[in-house]
Amino acid sequence: MRIIGGRLNRRHINPPAGMPVRPTTDKAKEALFNILNNHIDFEAIRVLDLFAGTGSITFEFASRNAVEVVAIDNNSRCIRFIKEVKEKFELDNLIVLKADALRFLKNQTTSYDIIFCDPPYDMKGIEEIPNIVFQNKLLLPEGFLIVEHSDHVRMDDHPAFVFKRNYSKVHFSFFEAS
Repeated sequence: MRIIGGRLNRRHINPPAGMPVRPTTDKAKEALFNILNNHIDFEAIRVLDLFAGTGSITFEFASRNAVEVVAIDNNSRCIRFIKEVKEKFELDNLIVLKADALRFLKNQTTSYDIIFCDPPYDMKGIEEIPNIVFQNKLLLPEGFLIVEHSDHVRMDDHPAFVFKRNYSKVHFSFFEAS
């Protein structure tokens, strides 16, 4: 896994073998951040990364000097790995929490500029994530909710849906707070 931008550009991070995750491919991650480069000032945003896994997306935002990046995962090995990388690269803007992502989201009161959500592709209820985010007003004005999902998931009928991008088996649905 490599970081593609920011102060840690081109750094390689090697998660331990056998972690229960499906990291976002480098191709899809690069495309995602190319889209975001045209819409946001990374150094002025607060980010929530749900189902953070190996922290691939978390580290991209932290490397780009986001004001704050909150990484949530319920797997102890994933949390331990993200914390190790945080310490190694002195990512003071990164907060790492072990929690059930959906439960955290339902009880959250803080709003963010970007909420990135990469749940397991076979998880039931992925389509409900935008409802939870918008009902609880967790996205700041002009902020984005980005949900990574398989091609079997459809979210384009949600009122806040803006667009979808496909990169092989990786699909990103974008939602915007008005």
